Amino acid sequence: MGKQKFLSYFVAVFSMAGYLLMSYRIGRFETIPLLLTYAFLFGLYVWIIKYSEEDKIQFWIFTAVIFRLGLLLSIPNLSDDVFRFIWDGRLLAAGYHPFSELPAHYLQQGIPGIDQALYDKLNSQAYFTIYPPLAQFVFWIAASLSPNSITGSIVIMRCLIIASEVGSIYLLRKLLTKFHLPEKDVLIYAINPLVILELTGNLHFEAIVIFFLLLSLWLITQDRIKQAAISFSLAICTKLLPLIFLPLFMLRIGWKRALIFYLSIGICCFVFFLPLWNKEVMEGFSQSIGLYFKKFEFNASLYYVVREYGFWHKGFNTIQSIGWKMGLVAGILIVIVAVSPLLTMNKSVEHRKIASAEDHMIMSFPLVMMWSLLIYFLFTTTLHPWYISTLLALSVFTRFRFVMVWTGLIFLTYWGYSRDGFLEQMWITAVEYLLVFGYLVYELIWKKERQYS
Repeated sequence: MGKQKFLSYFVAVFSMAGYLLMSYRIGRFETIPLLLTYAFLFGLYVWIIKYSEEDKIQFWIFTAVIFRLGLLLSIPNLSDDVFRFIWDGRLLAAGYHPFSELPAHYLQQGIPGIDQALYDKLNSQAYFTIYPPLAQFVFWIAASLSPNSITGSIVIMRCLIIASEVGSIYLLRKLLTKFHLPEKDVLIYAINPLVILELTGNLHFEAIVIFFLLLSLWLITQDRIKQAAISFSLAICTKLLPLIFLPLFMLRIGWKRALIFYLSIGICCFVFFLPLWNKEVMEGFSQSIGLYFKKFEFNASLYYVVREYGFWHKGFNTIQSIGWKMGLVAGILIVIVAVSPLLTMNKSVEHRKIASAEDHMIMSFPLVMMWSLLIYFLFTTTLHPWYISTLLALSVFTRFRFVMVWTGLIFLTYWGYSRDGFLEQMWITAVEYLLVFGYLVYELIWKKERQYS
């Protein structure tokens, strides 16, 4: 056995041990073991990216899937969102709309599986649910197939998450080949510990969003605009975030195809949201979205600076008035990016032998989507670690690797958890953003452009 092969097996085995330890034994309040184990996994990840050879891609992709399958029976230990998933699913299975009333209302209805024990596990008891129809459909499937078992519902959802992840890895590889980029870069996403732990381990539905976004991009490269629109609609109906990408298409696929694309998305979203369409449901859903911009704060960047100015100037937290305004500014900046295609050409691929200017424009999609999403994250009031998994997937097609750095640093936000609750450590947030955006500046100004052989 060669030295490189031995090291690969060594890294794979110890990585698997780390994932099992983090998913089955360590709680999020156990700060030191949690962060040390993650640092260990991230170090092995960096070794894989830096030293693995091209002929080992298949091995590491297979290993990445094994890592995910190893977490199949684990109960999410870094997030309690899953209990809201199960709550919503059980309501739907019993014929109730989870958007219509606050959770406490349903405790008195005698609904199977909706009891005090599950209610006590919910992390947003005072808020309406915020999950769109495709996510709700997955919750309903899990609750219908496993009505009496939380673990059973988790396994069902995790199987769908893993299937989405395998699909994303496949599409990443296909798109890298299509864009004449190194296939090895698929490992940046496939083997990333934040992606594995947060999406497969903690059941965050960014996994499904990423799959449908990548599928939409692939279908656009095949000039299958209507099918791409359906896939994009499914991404929106899993989480609303992909809505921010809609302005990017007009100048990149031509106005005729863009019109078909937008009309198809509108029709699909209308059909998908139709089962939830009544006054009470829409009021609850819109209230949930409003609360996101007016109530929730976590790991923000520019918002925290503006908030501190609000404390100094007015003497109180101004999130009620500035949260939505920052979202509006982000939206305007994203539109500016959308109408400036020449500023967002993907330098990683433009020196290749590309058939036409139109192909160049299509290949700029991942980069311009990455910038748009980064703008949104800069202005948001809430940025959980799993949110940046979509940013990482998009960055794979670019020369920028600051998101890799971010996936290592953002995990430090778990430092604030204890047995008694959560207290955000602002110095951790400051260090995170200083290092991440310091590295981005380095890549923009000093680092030479990545060379592809």
